[in-house]
Amino acid sequence: MPRYAQLVMGPAGSGKSTYCSTMTQHVEALNRSVQVVNLDPAAEHFDYPVMADIRELIQVDDVMEDDSLRFGPNGGLVFCMEYFANNFDWLEESLGHVEDDYILFDCPGQIELYTHLPVMRQLVEQLQQWEFRVCGVFLVDSQFMVESFKFISGVMAALSAMVSLEIPQVNIMTKMDLLSPKAKKEIEKYLDPDMYSMMEDSSHTIRSTKFKKLTKAICDLIDDYSMVRFLPFDRTDEEGINIVLQHIDFSIQYGEDLEVKEPKEGDEEPANLNYDEIFQDTSGS
Repeated sequence: MPRYAQLVMGPAGSGKSTYCSTMTQHVEALNRSVQVVNLDPAAEHFDYPVMADIRELIQVDDVMEDDSLRFGPNGGLVFCMEYFANNFDWLEESLGHVEDDYILFDCPGQIELYTHLPVMRQLVEQLQQWEFRVCGVFLVDSQFMVESFKFISGVMAALSAMVSLEIPQVNIMTKMDLLSPKAKKEIEKYLDPDMYSMMEDSSHTIRSTKFKKLTKAICDLIDDYSMVRFLPFDRTDEEGINIVLQHIDFSIQYGEDLEVKEPKEGDEEPANLNYDEIFQDTSGS
């Protein structure tokens, strides 16, 4: 049987560890097994148990304190990830060989890891060799997405990761629970954006003709390919969390090999959910 993985990515402070904690609790409430692997060598703390922690292999602090290397925080983190890529046998041993695994990989916040450095691409290829179906989950902080130009930057970062890794990707706006009611209403237009109307709304802020043309070209690229859409993530909204999970499960075909069980006497719902039907229902509503 296949194994399943979410690669939780995004800029620093976008809520990756909070997402992993919230999703773990939600999945466990559905009586499904889930594990978390920490791949951030600079992580300080998290409130969920991990089945593997990269800090057991290498830590940023140790690299920065090495006088022969003399790395700063960013260079130290990149060095740690490149060291990790040369020691995938440690990860294989930590993961074991349990079938039907469902694992969340809590990744670092260095954006260059998902754009032009090969480390995460190498990780994806290695997981696929271990029969994992991998979905990228790219997080962006909704509090910084309420302005058109910040939104375009977030879209380009998500698109860059998608092109670099070449795996199914679900893009999520996190921290929706921290927005004011006015900001929540304002951000709705960014979930499924019309890039051309967005350009018109912001045209008065672009004074340079040269940059106006560049921004229009970027908007054309985003709109023509229609590859980037966002789902809202409010950790206090169980229904919203479930919709996000259904999109991810659908992209990696989770549950298609499960046998349908007859409901127990007195149960109103079947023991196993048909995610194909659920996804169709949510996407059609």
